Amino acid sequence: MGGPSDRALARTLLERHGTTYAEESGIRLRNTPQPLYQVLVLAHLLSARIRASVAVASARALFEAGLRTPRRMADATWQQRVDALGEGGYRRYDERTATQLGDAAQVLLDEYGGDLRRMRDAADGDAGELRAALRKVPGLGPAGCDIFLREVQGIWPELAPWVDGKAVQGAERLGLPGDGRELARLVGKDELAAFASALVRAALDKSVVDDVRAAADG
Repeated sequence: MGGPSDRALARTLLERHGTTYAEESGIRLRNTPQPLYQVLVLAHLLSARIRASVAVASARALFEAGLRTPRRMADATWQQRVDALGEGGYRRYDERTATQLGDAAQVLLDEYGGDLRRMRDAADGDAGELRAALRKVPGLGPAGCDIFLREVQGIWPELAPWVDGKAVQGAERLGLPGDGRELARLVGKDELAAFASALVRAALDKSVVDDVRAAADG
């Protein structure tokens, strides 16, 4: 007897682990400046070599401290940023990250008036151009860019399907296709961001893979 189909595995993964990291961080994602900036901050933190749960908690702590916009982040003192990161448990890289967050906020203010939609407009729908622009944001490396684009593909549909290397790794651990477009066909268009996040969780945590396989087989 064969195992579950790719579509059944994808549906089980989505139902059990399909929460975007933005949702987990308390961000109500809309195509408006503040939540888009918050996702960028979250992507910055998630791209560091720390546990995802610590990055999420630290993003929440920054937002609870009022640092929800580029202007608020830039105007905060370095120590205020360090303290907020510490509240979330982000201590290994807190001093460098506090500097980078301030520098990044100032770049966004200077180049785009603090509105990432202007960066999107400047890229004119070209995902490669947008990724190149994101790479110029201090502290946002390739992984951070991928995380941001993965999270916002639901509201910026020209990016979809954005399935980065970490999500592909999760797909392969589950025995799903290793191609982004093939993976996208397994779920609805409005589910892609959540599905990609669930795939990342499968890459990061073997218990997610075991849970999905057990539930799908049952």
